Amino acid sequence: MSKKVFIGADHGGFSLKVVIVEYLTKKGYDVEDLGCYSTESTDYPMYAEKVCAKVLEEDALGILICGTGIGMSMAANRIPGIRAALATNEFHARLTRQHNNANVLCLGERVTGPGVAVNLAELFLETEFEGGRHQRRIDQFDKA
Repeated sequence: MSKKVFIGADHGGFSLKVVIVEYLTKKGYDVEDLGCYSTESTDYPMYAEKVCAKVLEEDALGILICGTGIGMSMAANRIPGIRAALATNEFHARLTRQHNNANVLCLGERVTGPGVAVNLAELFLETEFEGGRHQRRIDQFDKA
């Protein structure tokens, strides 16, 4: 397996990003870390933009992390073609791929522990979109 994954975080998600990058790399994913690279204060929209651009360019999946995951999801969803979802449990991570074909997972370091976060990331990356009636719905909001 060499599934490409783009990941980014602001300072509030930096530590969790390090854990997820290490975990996914050991699992055989091709992870490209697009920053940030320290806990020095930075602005999350720039990392959302970087990751989302690569997700769209390479038709891949991405992961964005900030303190709560809310800011990253809001910034990412402003970009046409991005379907970013904040997940806090396994049901969210699985269904957002199966039914919504999300291409970016958002996580919050301050609200999701590292053990849960790596499970959510892996579940998100391994779950396939079901298509069918779900594609019709995605088509409707993609043209809005």
